[in-house]
Amino acid sequence: MKNTYESPLNSRYASKEMQQLFSPDMKFKTWRKLWIALAEAEKELGLNISDEQIGELKKFQDEINYETAAKREAEVRHDVMAHVFAYGEQCPKAKPIIHLGATSCYVGDNTDIIIMTEALKLIKQKLVNIIKLLADFAMEYKDLPTLGFTHFQPAQLTTVGKRACLWLQELLLDLEDVDYQLSKAKLLGSKGTTGTQASFLELFDGDHEKVKKLDKMIAENMGYSDVFPVSGQTYSRKLDSQMLNVLSGIAQSAYKFSNDIRLLQHLKEIEEPFEKNQIGSSAMAYKRNPMRTERISSLARYVIVDALNPAITASTQWFERTLDDSANKRISIPEAFLAVDAILGIYINVVDGLVVYPKVIEQHINRELPFMATENIMMSAVKKGGDRQELHEKIRIHSMDAAKQVKVEGKHNDLIERIADDETFNLNLNELKAILNPKDFVGRSPEQVEEFVNEYIQPILKENEALLGVKVELKV
Repeated sequence: MKNTYESPLNSRYASKEMQQLFSPDMKFKTWRKLWIALAEAEKELGLNISDEQIGELKKFQDEINYETAAKREAEVRHDVMAHVFAYGEQCPKAKPIIHLGATSCYVGDNTDIIIMTEALKLIKQKLVNIIKLLADFAMEYKDLPTLGFTHFQPAQLTTVGKRACLWLQELLLDLEDVDYQLSKAKLLGSKGTTGTQASFLELFDGDHEKVKKLDKMIAENMGYSDVFPVSGQTYSRKLDSQMLNVLSGIAQSAYKFSNDIRLLQHLKEIEEPFEKNQIGSSAMAYKRNPMRTERISSLARYVIVDALNPAITASTQWFERTLDDSANKRISIPEAFLAVDAILGIYINVVDGLVVYPKVIEQHINRELPFMATENIMMSAVKKGGDRQELHEKIRIHSMDAAKQVKVEGKHNDLIERIADDETFNLNLNELKAILNPKDFVGRSPEQVEEFVNEYIQPILKENEALLGVKVELKV
């Protein structure tokens, strides 16, 4: 066991893929890619940089001498300059042109954008897989009636599949936000100390066109089509806030799903997966606690609150640059992505193994449906010659007596038997039971599921077919 603190996001929750994206190794290797991209663009635009120098930089692109960098950073208290120094020791011929004309934010900010963008792509992949699993679940149970709840009180019937579409709808909104955020991805580029590009203008002897081209060439070299047209020393911290708002939205959707499953598990209607040797409680061996969905709720709450960090940071930046963003950003941004990655991994695991108990659902319907069907019963009795006003009063009395049976005496709902025994209604028990077919009370739920999945979900799944097939494994 380690004797120093380790984030649970690493040790318990987030995937290796997401951890790798936010690793120091990913960051520093991306710094070196950016230094190579800068040198190549500067050479192509006419600066005195040789192929030999660029070849030397590429040779050591992935072989970072971390000990040298750490030792240098302890001396100069500057991480970027420490890595420039370390890179220069490996590349003596290229040393004079490493980081030429750039400021620290050239590597720091561009790298942050690249990592966040790649992380958002990983989030999208898991989001699409959850949508696929939920769509399959919705279609499988599109016809299964279940009690709807408003205020967590029994309400008009819906179907299990239709309820799943409520979860799907929210994920669809999240996917739209993810796609929009990815569609406008752009780098900081090479903007200099206050965003004026003055140092590059001097390097290129006042040639504004070359300075503009340098910006775009670096972006294209790194796989991006555009850069922020204007900036201070940093890209606008508004981007961080937008990114975490997208993650917060996903967390909100997952939270709602996890709460619903936890409530349904309490009702014993639907349960999250529970493995053969899993322990639900250390004290109560019989328990099947919904620990996976509880974990989703717990992590989602963290992300929702964490989204305040970049919002406050973005609103408190001074002029062209202030450094009070850095320490907060190093923590809040990676942890939000790691937490949402963990949330979606659990979400996939839960949906892939949901257990539905139709008999329990049916019991709950039978307990409440007679009350909900009273209008239909009354109309059938009117058709047989009954007086609506008299029938209404009779149903009111029978309903209150039946409710007392259920609530006070703990017996089953005998409203239907009471009505069958009342000659005023002129309806026998079989006729009443025919009126109480649950499928007649779900409205267009099955059709809504089919229409939603076929018209909205399937086109998205087809478009993102290459992202399907993600496998997750929970650590605990």
